[in-house]
Amino acid sequence: MVHIVSLTITTYLLWLGLSGHFEPLLMSIGAVSTLLVVYLALRMDVVDRESHPIHLTGRLFRFWGYLSKEILLANLDVMRRVLSPGPDISPRYIDLPLPQKSDLGRVIYANSITLTPGTVSVELDRQSIKVHALSKEGAEDLASGEMARRVPDDEDSPA
Repeated sequence: MVHIVSLTITTYLLWLGLSGHFEPLLMSIGAVSTLLVVYLALRMDVVDRESHPIHLTGRLFRFWGYLSKEILLANLDVMRRVLSPGPDISPRYIDLPLPQKSDLGRVIYANSITLTPGTVSVELDRQSIKVHALSKEGAEDLASGEMARRVPDDEDSPA
């Protein structure tokens, strides 16, 4: 029940924020649209801990701050490498262990790697992830495990 209420509120606030309309008629139409979307999601049986992970909300906000910083730093690094004279790249594949216990945590980690410029998640399985890194430094940064430790994971769900 808490997922349904949270999904309804989140969807309506998203609709309100994206529409920017605060007239009573349009807000009513937005509310009806929200209820229709939630009803359809319930009929499709997609409202659960994984599709709407409200139990990770606090940790996700902290992680998004960390990830935003990493994306900015990686952008600057890639820009420096592209604009510097001479080849300053050393591409490589690395295999990283996956400490996350849930599929949701693994997917968040893989997508976070791909969002960070200069790195791409190539292959993901239950124990490891294969990553292509643009530079030796980028590969070493991922191998340090800092990002893996910060990824919010649902420790209570079975792997």
